[in-house]
Amino acid sequence: MNLNELESDFLRHIVASGYKPGDRIPALGELSETMGISVNKLREQMEVARSLGIVGVRPRTGIKLEEFDFLPAVRFSLLFALALDPDYFQTFGALRKNVEASFWMEAVKLLTKEDKRYLQELMRAAWAKLNAPQIQIPHAEHRELHLAIFRRLGNPFVKGILEAYWEAYEAIELNLFSDYQYLREVWTYHQRIVDCIVESKYDEGYELLIEHTHLLRHREAEHDTLEVAR
Repeated sequence: MNLNELESDFLRHIVASGYKPGDRIPALGELSETMGISVNKLREQMEVARSLGIVGVRPRTGIKLEEFDFLPAVRFSLLFALALDPDYFQTFGALRKNVEASFWMEAVKLLTKEDKRYLQELMRAAWAKLNAPQIQIPHAEHRELHLAIFRRLGNPFVKGILEAYWEAYEAIELNLFSDYQYLREVWTYHQRIVDCIVESKYDEGYELLIEHTHLLRHREAEHDTLEVAR
C-alpha cells in the first residue's frame, strides 16, 4: 500500500517502523525530533488515532499500539450520523441484516460445543427475566446472543459492523421500551434459532434468522410513532 494515502505522519511512522500490537511507541517529544515534525501536530494526529482505537495512551505505559478493531471508527461515524438524522439507523440496520445473513453459514459452522452451550445459557437467562414476577427486558442477553453467534469469525470488519449496530440500538433507546407480546415473539424466534444451531440445522436456522429480522421493522415503526408523540 502507498503510505502517502494515510493522511497522518504519526500513522505512517507507526506502519513504516514495523510496530506490532502491544509495542510501546516513543513519546511525542522523541518522535518530534526523529520525524522533524512539531509536537503539537503529532499530538493532534495521535488524538485522532486514539479516538479510532489505533493507539492507547496511559499514564505509566505511555503510547501503545492496540490490536486492530474496526468498531471505534464505525461507532464514531455512526453515532454522529444518528445525531444528524435518527433515520440512519434503519439504513445501517439494513447493512447489519445483510452482513448477518451473508456470514451466517460460515459463522455457525465454526461454533464449538461450548459456544452452543453458552447460547443455551443466554436463552435461559432471557426467559428467566421475561417470566419473572417483575418483567425485565433481556437487552444484554439480546445483544450478546447475536454477537456470540458470530464470535468465531476471524473478520474484524464484520465484528465491528455488528457491534456498532448494537451501540446504535442503545443510542436510539430501542432497549428501553417494548411491548411484552413483542418480546415473547422475538425470544421465541431466538429459541428456535438456537435450537437449530445446537442441532446443526443451519439452513433452517438461517430461514428463521431472516424471518426474525422482519420483526425489527415493526419495532422501528413503533419507536417512530412514540417519537412523534413526544
